[in-house]
Amino acid sequence: MSIAEKYVITAADGSHYDEIAALFTTPEELFLIYPSGSWPFDRAQLERVSKERSDFTVVLDKQRVIGFANLYTNTAGDRYFIGNIVVSDAYRGQGIGRRLVRHMCDLIFDHYASTVYISVFASNTAALLLYTALGFKPYDIERRTPPNGDSAALLHMRLDARSW
Repeated sequence: MSIAEKYVITAADGSHYDEIAALFTTPEELFLIYPSGSWPFDRAQLERVSKERSDFTVVLDKQRVIGFANLYTNTAGDRYFIGNIVVSDAYRGQGIGRRLVRHMCDLIFDHYASTVYISVFASNTAALLLYTALGFKPYDIERRTPPNGDSAALLHMRLDARSW
């Protein structure tokens, strides 16, 4: 059975919020996925995020939330980013993240723009390798400060529809 047959990708709604929040299992993981979030991540923060972002999307195994992503734009509103991509620990390594990112790219290409943007911390090797394998190319790097006070490199990447 393929991933497409086994799991469903669909629009998220408020009934999914508690399960989405539970996907973030450590403060470090929350920082990698949603740096402006605070630990522990919860429904109230997710409700605030829902006012700033669009296209909340979940991956379901039967009715259980096992993945999540959304879209947001930059301040000028001319760049569409995929954000908050997370897959449940128990489901990682099965290609679910790849399928979710591809779904979000298709959503942007079909409805919003001809270029998709994504940001990833250099220390998030699995995500960095996934995005590169999908064709994303780095275009900028930004210094961020994680909760431990060290420095972290946030890579900004983009993918043009022409290369999709």
